[in-house]
Formats: sequence, structure tokens, C-alpha cells
Amino acid sequence: MIVAIDGPAASGKGTLARRIAAHYGLRHLDTGALYRAVARDILANDGDVTNPADAQHAARHLDLGSLTDPALRNRGIGEAASIVAKMPEVRKALLDCQRTFANTPPGAVLDGRDIGTVVCPGADLKLFVIASPEARANRRFLELTAENNTLTKAEVLANIHARDARDQFRDIAPLAKAEDAHLLDTTNLDIEAAFSAAVELIDPVVSRAGCVS
Repeated sequence: MIVAIDGPAASGKGTLARRIAAHYGLRHLDTGALYRAVARDILANDGDVTNPADAQHAARHLDLGSLTDPALRNRGIGEAASIVAKMPEVRKALLDCQRTFANTPPGAVLDGRDIGTVVCPGADLKLFVIASPEARANRRFLELTAENNTLTKAEVLANIHARDARDQFRDIAPLAKAEDAHLLDTTNLDIEAAFSAAVELIDPVVSRAGCVS
């Protein structure tokens, strides 16, 4: 059983993916963390995040066990990750890793930007999770405020718009809704409501497949 969840930054797809994975007894992979981990490893080894050779080496030697490292959420790591994520060498190196993870029994929930379109186009169910830029900026602002960040809400909104543009218009694996993906707008939904809406879509697939308890 493979569930592919795509969507822009701060749409709630990560939290939703973790809830779905726990509910159905599936493994979870935040694919964005892969690129953050690659960036972290490049910097830790005094490499250059703009150098494709350094990035490819880090991607090929990535330890999936390190994806829970709190340092991956540092702002600087996120900015570096957006650089390496554009590199075809990195995306190619990580593609097999993601597909192997997804196809290992009993299956997995993967969230990212290109899961339903590139990584797992044959996923049993696909969700495309969206929310208005303003709602997403408010969520991210509250997260950053809890971390004592000094960014203003206007700056966070500008960052959201900039990230959306990078994700949607990059040359390789841009953020896009797969034709067979279900659209889930979380603008006015809390996590419980979003989770319930997702379960309503997934349960019939699980019943037909009979592969998840």
C-alpha cells in the first residue's frame, strides 16, 4: 500500500502523512528531509552546496537513520536544501532510495512535491494538499514564533510565495497535482478534520486492496 501526498510548504501534508502512516500501520518518509539531510552532510564535510559533485556524493551516501536530526529544521539547512533539490544529479541519486522505501512491505506514506507525479506515479492513492498562502504563512509564523524567530508575518508570507515559485517553476520534478490525485484544501481545516477527510478517501482503497489492517 503506497499513499503519495504532495503539496506546497506549510500546507499540512507532513503532519497529515504522519497521522495516516500511524493509523494504517505504514512507514512514513518525509522526502523533503532527504534534501535537507544532503545539504546538512555537504556543509558538515566543508563541501559546497552549489557543487553538483559534492551534492551527488552526499546523496549517494545518505543515512536514512539520520532523518530525525533536529538540525534539519534549521533555517540555513532549509535554504541550502532548496539549492541541492534543483540538481538532477541529486534527484536521480535519491529517486531509487525513495522508491525502495515505498515498495518495502507493508508499504508507506510519502510526502513531498513530486511523489504522485515522479517518485510513485502508481501509488494506490494520491493526495494533493493545499491551503491559501495566507493560511500557510500564519501556520509557519506560529511555528517560528515558538522558536523565538524574529521574522515578521509579512516576511514569512513573502518567503512562502518565493518557495512556491521555486517549487512550481523548477525545471526538474516541479510541484504539480497528478491527474488522479484527490485535492484536499486545508485552509479552513484543523489536523483532525483534514485527517478525517483523508481517511474517507483512503479506507475504500484499503478495503479493496486488503493489504493493510
